[in-house]
Amino acid sequence: MCRNIKTLYNFDPPATEEEIRAAAVQFVRKISGSTKPPRVNEAAFERAVQAVSTASHELLATLVTSAAPR
Repeated sequence: MCRNIKTLYNFDPPATEEEIRAAAVQFVRKISGSTKPPRVNEAAFERAVQAVSTASHELLATLVTSAAPR
């Protein structure tokens, strides 16, 4: 996994939208092998970032833990 992606779960205060999006960008960059996609792939890259952001937000909102926030 990409070293730049940090854990976002169970923090007080909770992860912000910006932090979730930044992690999604790092993830998409890692799996695409591109830090800045060619213009022809910008729309696909942005859709992927949005999809990962949405899935991450939903995941963080539904996880359950008994551990104290960090």
